Amino acid sequence: MPPLERLPEGSRFAVLASGSGTNLQALLDAYPGHVAVVAGDREGAFAFERARRAGVPVEFVDPKAYSSRKEYDVELARRVARYEVGLVVGAGYMRILSPPFLERFPAVINVHPSLLPEFRGLDAIGRALEAGVTETGVTVHYMVEEVDAGPVVRQEAVPILPDDTEEALHERLRPVEHRLLVGAVADCFWGRA
Repeated sequence: MPPLERLPEGSRFAVLASGSGTNLQALLDAYPGHVAVVAGDREGAFAFERARRAGVPVEFVDPKAYSSRKEYDVELARRVARYEVGLVVGAGYMRILSPPFLERFPAVINVHPSLLPEFRGLDAIGRALEAGVTETGVTVHYMVEEVDAGPVVRQEAVPILPDDTEEALHERLRPVEHRLLVGAVADCFWGRA
């Protein structure tokens, strides 16, 4: 990874994660002291363990405890807002966020494994392979209510090789996700996005 720039003094952001947290780890490594909280919907997500090891508070919000997506998002937003963040980063967060969450924060960005607007939504890698396209990529975009439809912050193409499997392609996309997400956070805080 190229040398990283510093974030403005006092910049704090939240990370939403649902899985293993490799994107989170890239953010923790790039911006120690700037990740204010990691929140998510899966209590056993390894992302929470990564946060704890880095000394970052964790907020697990159980979706089963809420009768609607809106109710859940109101509580998730309330918990994240306590940390006074200037940005929320979706880093492998697998839930669609509604206006009660999105409108609460100055900006919410997300990383997606395709060249949006192609292959929006779930299983983007599998669908790209199935479609027989010769390239896919990674997009970091602003989150809006419509899935994977917000303005692009950063985007980079990655070729699909003839013998690619979903696992092999995902492994090649992962470092691109990390690099673009880290750069997009800086873009947001420095007003370039």
